[in-house]
Amino acid sequence: MNKRLIVYILGWVLIVEGAAMQLCTVTSIIYGEHEALYFLGTGIVSAVLGVLAVKVKKPKNMVLYQKAGFCATALSWIVLSLVGAMPFFLSREIPNYIDALFETISGFTTTGATILVEVERLSHRMLMWRSLMNWLGGMGVIVFLLALIPKLGGQQNIYLMRAESPGPIVGKAVPKMRHYAAMLYGIYFGLTMLEMILLLCGGMEFFDAINTSFATAGTGGFGVRNANIAAYDTYYFQTVIAVFMMLFGVNFSVYILIITRKFLQAAKMEELWFYLGFIVLSTVIIGINIMPLYPTAYDAFHQSFFYTSSIITTTGFGIGDVNHWPMLSKSIIMFLTFLGAMAGSTGGGFKVARLLLLAKEAKKEFLLLVHPRNIRQVKMDGKTVDHNTMRSTSVFLVVYMAIFVISFILVSIDGKGFVTSFTSVAATLNNTGPGLGDVGPVGNYTFYSPFAKCVLSFDMLAGRLELYPLLLLFAPAAWKRS
Repeated sequence: MNKRLIVYILGWVLIVEGAAMQLCTVTSIIYGEHEALYFLGTGIVSAVLGVLAVKVKKPKNMVLYQKAGFCATALSWIVLSLVGAMPFFLSREIPNYIDALFETISGFTTTGATILVEVERLSHRMLMWRSLMNWLGGMGVIVFLLALIPKLGGQQNIYLMRAESPGPIVGKAVPKMRHYAAMLYGIYFGLTMLEMILLLCGGMEFFDAINTSFATAGTGGFGVRNANIAAYDTYYFQTVIAVFMMLFGVNFSVYILIITRKFLQAAKMEELWFYLGFIVLSTVIIGINIMPLYPTAYDAFHQSFFYTSSIITTTGFGIGDVNHWPMLSKSIIMFLTFLGAMAGSTGGGFKVARLLLLAKEAKKEFLLLVHPRNIRQVKMDGKTVDHNTMRSTSVFLVVYMAIFVISFILVSIDGKGFVTSFTSVAATLNNTGPGLGDVGPVGNYTFYSPFAKCVLSFDMLAGRLELYPLLLLFAPAAWKRS
């Protein structure tokens, strides 16, 4: 294992995090919050440690293979979270470090689960940090480094991107990885700015607009108001946010194909049409089901589209309490929680692509029972899916369910009730944030014990990193020389 290169990458992660914290220092100065040293000091220490890690043991070999790439990515996210929690803890705005760490992991993994009862009691700098964590975690810090560091962005380091990019396959629409990573961040930044401009045009305050755009882009769902998006009680704001949540749930390869004028190839992506189909179908069914609860049909379908977009992309923004919805609607919401967005998007969950692959595999096996001598292959977008991808997808489901069951049992020790415990694990493992019961859109996770919060924090990291990178850290064989 190339341990020197892993340390080198961790050093750059610390440098990037230290630099990002200075946006919060500037925010503190702008709003006259004189205790700016928490971000300034933590950022400087983080950057200095990062520079030492980068300069002292600069690796000669800049290649990472799968095992080392996965470990480097998992360790990067752990370091990000441990350091990122310090401003919350040092400022005593979140006085308990476990709570601060939970909030930070939730931010970086774009889960949106919170232990805060009153968000508006936080200072502007802390609110900015929460939203900025959502934005940084959405596309991923490692992807940013691949675009930033020339020697690291070589094609041979594809395992770094695979470890951080959600989905069974990392599709590349351009040949050079560094160029690909740069295009991803360019699109990501452009869509974020476009949403912010539209919110500002509607009259939203600048601070709210930039924070809401950051949280939407990362599909993280951290709001700056106690009422979350319900605080902006105009259809315009809520519709803009709902549309952009849906857009950020699309595989970014689709946008690259459109930019490179490969329109036909983009239109042939099966996952895209199934993703949009799930949104339309869920919106219609829920809208009809909840219509008696709202004054007009428009109100019902507005609520339905917003929550469908919010949950399928695992953003977790809310404009009301869904606990009073009929069971059918809540069941669809839970299905969307597990389903998630498209592979290669900023959304979490199981991913539409995996569901499609498993459904195609099941269809193939059924047809082989009827015609055992036929030779059949699973195809996606007109291309044959290789055996390794199908095998890893099936294994992913098994590991996913195992982690879910174990986490549910461990969290149930707190005795918070089946619905709350079940949806807490579902919402954190799928990086959705709000669940049902006490952790619904108007609830939070503050009542859980430190042990349960640690379990849910593990789930958030495991869900964001697609399970394997984080689990690999606990395998002794991963650290042996090979």
